[in-house]
Amino acid sequence: MSDLRIRLPQDKHQRLRALAQSRGITLTRVIDDMTTVMLAEFDAETRFMLRAERGAGKAERGLALLDKARRQRSTG
Repeated sequence: MSDLRIRLPQDKHQRLRALAQSRGITLTRVIDDMTTVMLAEFDAETRFMLRAERGAGKAERGLALLDKARRQRSTG
């Protein structure tokens, strides 16, 4: 585990403490939960961008696959 010191405006710090108290968790847990969400969003965006790069110029092929899946679903 690492220690991290951050500077926040006093009102934001108080609001975060109130949030933690209302949820019955520590302020550390609030920060940990927030960073987990932000990192998950970053990872999803990174995966999306990588897939978009791999699919660049392949729109027709992708649309054909979607059409094939649609037809299989309607007959299945």
